[in-house]
Amino acid sequence: MIEIKNVSKIFKKWNEKKKAVSFYADKNITFTAKEGEIVGILGPNGAGKTTLLRIIAGILEPTTGQVLFDGKSYQKDEIAIKNNLAFLSGNTKLYDTLTTYELLEMCAKIYQIPQAKIPKSIKDISEKLGLNSFLYQKVGELSTGQTQRVNIARCFIHNPKYYVFDEATTGLDIISSQIILDFIKKEKAKNKCILYSTHYMEEAENICDRVVMIHEGQVLFLGTPKEIKAKTKTTNLRDAFFKLIEGGKHE
Repeated sequence: MIEIKNVSKIFKKWNEKKKAVSFYADKNITFTAKEGEIVGILGPNGAGKTTLLRIIAGILEPTTGQVLFDGKSYQKDEIAIKNNLAFLSGNTKLYDTLTTYELLEMCAKIYQIPQAKIPKSIKDISEKLGLNSFLYQKVGELSTGQTQRVNIARCFIHNPKYYVFDEATTGLDIISSQIILDFIKKEKAKNKCILYSTHYMEEAENICDRVVMIHEGQVLFLGTPKEIKAKTKTTNLRDAFFKLIEGGKHE
C-alpha cells in the first residue's frame, strides 16, 4: 500500500517586482493506493500532478507531509523502497547509442538481477511489450512509441511492487498506447500497486479503479469514476471535472 499523508510542496517564483513569492504546487494531499488497484491522478497541465508523483517517487521531498510504502518511509528505508518501485515520466531520456537489449541489460544490473537470470528477464519483458522486432536496434533510431515501450520495459525489468506513471501514453499512437495500457492492467491482476497520472480523462475511466482529481494543487474529489459521475450528475469524467471546478468544491 502507498499512503500519501497531508503532502504539500511549496516553491518560490519571482513576481513582476523581482521579489520571491512562495506558492503551493500541492497542498494537503491525502489518499491511499492499495495492492491490486490502479489509482488515477487526474488534472490539467499545471495541476500539480508531476510534482506530487516526483515526491512519491522520492525525487523531491515534500515541504510537509509524508509518503509511506507499506508503512516504510524514504527517511528510514529509501533503498528498500526504490528497489521495489518503478517510476516512469513521459519525458525520461534514454541512452540513444545503446540497443534496446543493452539498455535493459544495464538496468537489470543496476537492480542487481543475477547475471544468469538477465537474458530470461529481458526475453519475458520483450514478449510482453512487443520489443522483439527492435531488440537489437539502437534506441536513437526508434519511433516515439517504440521508445516509450523500451522506457516502460526498463521500469519493469526488476519486477517491482509499486508503479508510478506520469503521462505514460502522451503523444503515442493508438497501438502503442493500447499495448502499454494492456500491460498495466495485467500488472494490476498480479496484485501490484499502481498510480497513474494522465490528463486523458477517457483513458483514466478505462483503467482506473479510483481517481484523485487535482486542480491548482488541491484535491477536487476522490472516488471511483462511478461515484464522481453520480455526485456531479454527469456521464463522463471530463464533464465531471469541469462541474467540480465550477462548484469550487475542494475536499
